[in-house]
Amino acid sequence: MSGEFGPVEVEAVIVGRDVLELVSSAMYVDPMTIYREYIQNAADAVDAARHDGLLEVNEPGRVLIKIDSSARNVRICDNGTGIVRDEFVRRLSAIGASTKRNTGARGFRGVGRLAGLGYAQELVFRSRATGEALVSELRWDCRGLRSALRASDSEGDLRSVVRRVVTTGVIEPGDYPERFFEVELRGVVRLKGDRLMSPLAVADYVGQVGHVPFHPDFRFGADITAALRAIGCPMELNVRVSGVDEPVRRPHRDVFALNEKRDMAFVGLELVEVPGMDGGLAGLGWVLHHDYEGAIPQAARIKGLRVRSGNIQVGDSALLEDLFPEPRFNGWSVGEIHVLDQRVVPNARRDHFEQNAHFNNLANHLLPTARKIARLCRTSSVRRKWLRQFELHRSAAQLGIAAIGQRAGSLRHRKAAASEVERLLAEMDRIASMDVLTADRPADLRGTIAGLRAALADSEQELGPVASPLARLPVKKRAMYEHLFDLIHACSTSKATSKALVDRIVAKIIQDELG
Repeated sequence: MSGEFGPVEVEAVIVGRDVLELVSSAMYVDPMTIYREYIQNAADAVDAARHDGLLEVNEPGRVLIKIDSSARNVRICDNGTGIVRDEFVRRLSAIGASTKRNTGARGFRGVGRLAGLGYAQELVFRSRATGEALVSELRWDCRGLRSALRASDSEGDLRSVVRRVVTTGVIEPGDYPERFFEVELRGVVRLKGDRLMSPLAVADYVGQVGHVPFHPDFRFGADITAALRAIGCPMELNVRVSGVDEPVRRPHRDVFALNEKRDMAFVGLELVEVPGMDGGLAGLGWVLHHDYEGAIPQAARIKGLRVRSGNIQVGDSALLEDLFPEPRFNGWSVGEIHVLDQRVVPNARRDHFEQNAHFNNLANHLLPTARKIARLCRTSSVRRKWLRQFELHRSAAQLGIAAIGQRAGSLRHRKAAASEVERLLAEMDRIASMDVLTADRPADLRGTIAGLRAALADSEQELGPVASPLARLPVKKRAMYEHLFDLIHACSTSKATSKALVDRIVAKIIQDELG
């Protein structure tokens, strides 16, 4: 027998104080993400300012990050719309009540601005809108908040805690611009590595995740930017970090360090269009091709096929690695997918996307791109294998020709060495003819083989025994030495070592017996 159900009469819905911890420090795994959240909010404010005509079409949005290491303070200020006083307190003390939802803005859950609560002693917001004489200010007492959250008593809902730790007022404008928004973290906590207070670390992080331009030294940057502009991507922000001379730019350059000994260059740009489920574009991606000689080091700050929403990175370099037949090949790739479909929504922590049909559509259409990159990685691996084999054969052939040229061994041994060189050259011919190498300096490979053949022909003309440097020795003694040299060549595991040893012995014999 089933019962009848209806709405429960609740006098008041209690929202516990622990929600504040959940939407602040507990929300973000990496403390550096606080910079992403504040840069994201700045980008939204700049877009709004441009939309409202407060910024000229080509006037850059500006963000200044001031890091005061001695006071352990960080200030992040932008030239966006600002927030008028009538809305300032309500918007800056609200939790999960953003006015951006369904507006196309990057942030819309109303919690990102609270990211700094867990990493400072005080979180301060300031703003001034056009036409206002004074600057609005609101302060969160982070120490008081942590104390309230640790309290053993269960009394105190979210509203009462906010009333205890939040204060607001107005201040004189001083040197503040006529329109701005600023967040200040006072007394930033010291974490491992103290990256939150490192200007270089902050600039590196913002360069990877932020809405900032490419570097002038990156020749594909203009093409990528033009493609993004064509789909309505707004201008990048001009972000500066105190203590860093240059504006923050994306980390991509024409050349990157593959390892301590080798640099690699990007050789091509491929644009990838992702169709939406209902027509149009769900995303636009770009991939930079190179020689795919191995995984790109983390220090290059460009590895992986990454994803951006609103031109702000979502997650990290591993977000799409499951699309690859072998996840490791994601680490060999360099590229980004810019999400255009607003139904592909970043999750609350922005470390991934909400799993829905539209995200699955995006991922499914990216499978061919991931497979192509994996194929290029495998092809490159095979190519390098055969090129290494070619080089080993070349070295062995050179040593064989040099051994023949010693004229110190027996005629039989030197003829055997010539036959071995012929075999090596035939194997090199086979490698040079492989399809996987046809585009890899074929003329160089053929030229190397031709040079070795010429050197072998010169050596074979002098295979007679009279060519031996020991020709003046008695026949029996010379035969004994030649037999000894044959044994050295036959028993040595290194042709280079055996040749060097025979050279030294011959020089010693000539000095002692023939000198």
